[in-house]
Amino acid sequence: MHEYYSITELTKEFGITTRTLRFYEDEGLIKPTRRGRTRLYSHADRQMLRRILRARKVGFSVEEVGKLLAIYRPLPEHLGELGGMLNEIDRTRQELRQKRRDLEELLQELDEAEELCVERLAELGVKT
Repeated sequence: MHEYYSITELTKEFGITTRTLRFYEDEGLIKPTRRGRTRLYSHADRQMLRRILRARKVGFSVEEVGKLLAIYRPLPEHLGELGGMLNEIDRTRQELRQKRRDLEELLQELDEAEELCVERLAELGVKT
């Protein structure tokens, strides 16, 4: 395991551009160490990038990703902040479950549309 990763290593590994990676930095989602002008990404930065890309892949906005990633940051020490964080985690969990239900419904509708297409092709004498 690397102690640090270069921008080139991460962009190749995740199939993203340097511009994308810098954008996530500008948004405060990842914070690499700097040595002069060189960015050095830790294992934690790499894991955070993996989470960012996964969330973006399923349709979360950059703002939503930022809220999601808050659960991976150091925990607050004040009781009120911890309670707020628990509420945010619960809300996010509910939103994700709703999205999962929505995706399942959409997949079911696609299955039904495909079945209708196959039936219509069979009626027209086309084998699939």
